[in-house]
Amino acid sequence: MSQSGEKNKTERILTIYKMLLDGETVHKAKLADQFEVNPRSIQRDIEAIRAYISNQRDAMGGNASVIYDRKTGGFRLDNDARKMTGGELLAVCKILLESRAFVKDELEPIIEKLIANCAPPSHQKQTEALIANERYHYIEPHHHTKFIGKLWEIGSAVKYQNYMKIRYEKLREDRPVSRLVRPVGIMFSEFYFYLVAFIEREGEEIEYLSPAIYRIDRIRSFYVLDEHFSVPYKERFEEGEFRKRVQFMYGGPLQRIIFEYSGISIEAVLDRLPTAKVIEKKEAKGGKGRIYTIRTEVFGNGIDMWLKSQGDFVKVLSRRQLA
Repeated sequence: MSQSGEKNKTERILTIYKMLLDGETVHKAKLADQFEVNPRSIQRDIEAIRAYISNQRDAMGGNASVIYDRKTGGFRLDNDARKMTGGELLAVCKILLESRAFVKDELEPIIEKLIANCAPPSHQKQTEALIANERYHYIEPHHHTKFIGKLWEIGSAVKYQNYMKIRYEKLREDRPVSRLVRPVGIMFSEFYFYLVAFIEREGEEIEYLSPAIYRIDRIRSFYVLDEHFSVPYKERFEEGEFRKRVQFMYGGPLQRIIFEYSGISIEAVLDRLPTAKVIEKKEAKGGKGRIYTIRTEVFGNGIDMWLKSQGDFVKVLSRRQLA
């Protein structure tokens, strides 16, 4: 084959490959006319691309392959096994919009990347249409602070156990306070992202049961130190376990609360309090519903906001600090 012929073949294969990556369906006859070659040459190009994708499957994604689509009479890249379904993509976009966690300038690129990269082309336009109204009327949080860059840096400090110095703007205080902390987790709740950390105080033992909680948008500045800290395995912080026991991101000592609930939805109570267990159930007087006795473990007094919101449906029977 001549040098120009080899060049034309390379350009042809790369063109077909890009079309497949872009989600297009390619047809042998049309491509043969476009490149002025025999359809058998296009078939060999497709086989070469198919072999390459097969060899690179780990990089391309689980079950990526070039398949023949009988409905359209052409070849396409089937890589949907690693993409979201339409329902999954719609659910994630709805959650992001409803969370109101980000300023619009940070939210929009996230939504656009999700739609463009995480779903088949057939689902992209429909997803855009279904969330268009919410995107247009999106109300960003009142702090108007961009912080996604902070999340990654703080997350790295958590992973590699680096000390951090932070300047934090507390509610109802004019001046930021400075803290040296051991960052142990990042959490999200009720519109905001939080840093969970233990305050380092000279000459004091670290209390691993009750960390401090900082809203990340209120961290005015921070510095990740080169110095590392260590946490004994038995005392390591577990975000999942902590999340079960914290309400409205209020820190404080761990306590056990037992209360009666006579409201309509016991499921809502168990969802709100992941550590809650029903220890007794009885019929209310006059046969009007049921009364549940519930035991739960929580950090701090954030739960009081929820208990008070339930009015007469809740009666606290006991409260005991565990540590």
